Amino acid sequence: MPRNTPNPRPCRDCDGFPVVAITTGTRNPDGTRTTLRVDCQACHGTGTTAPTHAFVRAGR
Repeated sequence: MPRNTPNPRPCRDCDGFPVVAITTGTRNPDGTRTTLRVDCQACHGTGTTAPTHAFVRAGR
């Protein structure tokens, strides 16, 4: 059954990969690496952006 909602656009800054794990280089006592979870600041971790409007209203 088709959906009537448009497909959301992927974020142009993160290309749809909104969350990344960055290793800090240090190790935990159990030997695993310490990681930081960072969200895309443009889409706030959703991976999509709102569709832009096709026209801009100008004037009075």
